[in-house]
Amino acid sequence: MTTADRQGRLLAISDLHIGYAENRALVEQMRPETDDDWLLVAGDVAETVADIRWALETLASRFRKVIWAPGNHELWTHPKDTVTLRGVARYEHLVEVCRELGVTTPEDPYPVWECPGGPVAVAPLFLLYDYSFLPAGCATKEEGLTYAHGTGVVCTDEHFLHPDPYPSREDWCRARVAETERRLAEIPAELPTVLVNHYPLDRHPTEVLWYPEFAMWCGTRLTADWHRTYRVAAMVYGHLHIPRTTWLDGVRFEEVSVGYPREWRKRSEPPGKLRRILPMEVGSGDRGAAPGVGRGRGGTR
Repeated sequence: MTTADRQGRLLAISDLHIGYAENRALVEQMRPETDDDWLLVAGDVAETVADIRWALETLASRFRKVIWAPGNHELWTHPKDTVTLRGVARYEHLVEVCRELGVTTPEDPYPVWECPGGPVAVAPLFLLYDYSFLPAGCATKEEGLTYAHGTGVVCTDEHFLHPDPYPSREDWCRARVAETERRLAEIPAELPTVLVNHYPLDRHPTEVLWYPEFAMWCGTRLTADWHRTYRVAAMVYGHLHIPRTTWLDGVRFEEVSVGYPREWRKRSEPPGKLRRILPMEVGSGDRGAAPGVGRGRGGTR
């Protein structure tokens, strides 16, 4: 191994869903490649605070730094969770859990990656969605939801993800977008960025969904130009359970989901492999959607 090989990597994973025993076993096996590796976790670790704590604590004990952005599942107030907080209060509780574990959150100063491929500011984001990725032919959220209910493809967020004290999830999303824009604008102009969000910042990754109506729960048009505005070296996301690399305006979008066992069993690559974000892997620009991946009709993500 050369000196360059021993230098740190910026690695990423998302959608661990450790409520499944098979996925929990994958986390137990995850290890860094070097002592200086950072790990980006782009949401959907689990539905209960106890499981989220276990997974992040396990990973934080192994990696030099763990950086977390919440997914929709972490924000669920699920009947099986003993923590019954809702909305903003639940998110703030998870932030405090992360701080106890030494895990960086969207509320903390953005760290700077100084190893090969850097320096870059690594910014975990919490943005939600605002139903602006509407199905074709629908002009409003109400029309989109009516269409989705007609197809049977409706996100479980409609039952478990509460926006309290905001009147709606889209209001919470807009507030998060405004605050995040303010913070991203403060990053020194000479620094490129790696943005980490549970949802893609642009709609294009949703174009391959088996059920395109699910795109309503996959982001917001308010961030469509962020990959250009904020000097993005890589945009890391999950949620779709379609791990692949795409490019838009010369910017790399990396979907790093593990997904559910029923999904990853169909793929040729072993599950739970950490994606290298920096330094960029040779040939990563040709990575397309893994075979056999797509959304089921249950709409449980």
